Amino acid sequence: MMEPQTFYIFDVAPLLILGAIFIVAILYSSVGHGGASGYLAVMALLAVAPEITRPTALLLNVFVATVGTIQFYRAGHFSWRIFLPFAATSIPFAFIGGMITLPTTVYKIVLGIVLVLAAIRLAWNLKADDEPRQPVIWIALMIGAVIGLLSGLVGVGGGIFLTPVLLLMNWSETKTAAGVSAMFILVNSIAGLAGNYAQVVTLPLHVWTWIAAAVVGGVIGSTLGSRRFNSLTLRRVLAVVLLFAGVKLILV
Repeated sequence: MMEPQTFYIFDVAPLLILGAIFIVAILYSSVGHGGASGYLAVMALLAVAPEITRPTALLLNVFVATVGTIQFYRAGHFSWRIFLPFAATSIPFAFIGGMITLPTTVYKIVLGIVLVLAAIRLAWNLKADDEPRQPVIWIALMIGAVIGLLSGLVGVGGGIFLTPVLLLMNWSETKTAAGVSAMFILVNSIAGLAGNYAQVVTLPLHVWTWIAAAVVGGVIGSTLGSRRFNSLTLRRVLAVVLLFAGVKLILV
């Protein structure tokens, strides 16, 4: 009598997440972003639990944005005068947002909307051609507060929203906007994690392999982005993924 055969099914999901995080980190860091919206899209598409997605995205942001901040700062693409008024209100509001846990259904809808907006931002090639002017302080403070609260609530650093504001309002040239956004993402992500500390300490250990992939991708992307890399076509492909993930979260 023949012995029954045993088939072992290899779970490819962990490898898909690892590879996707690496690619997302390269593309986002090339324009001064941490990649949280991309990581959230990947985790949403691969059905990662919501209680893991927000703190994980913020944690990945911290590492990638740190690399990006150093690279853009060293390349001379940063301005404290632009950064400070936005960060002054975004940091406390990101902390408050991190403390708030939305119901799963509400969180999915809010996250879906954020991903759709992020997709539009990635597909849109914004540039500042005129001579930049200084931000209006009270407007910068208000914008920082709104972006900070949304960052903490959803699990993004806010750079995906700050960069287009800086460019559309002609408050910064393109490279400086990327450098300011990198540090903006870093401080907001730290604040959001502080507010969401209870979930951070319960994250599974395999998240550290995701961090390693993100750091390597962040080094590659920010090095290229702080110099001459133009990733518009690739970012538009990623925008389609974000759009699909956002619509999926809103409708399903």
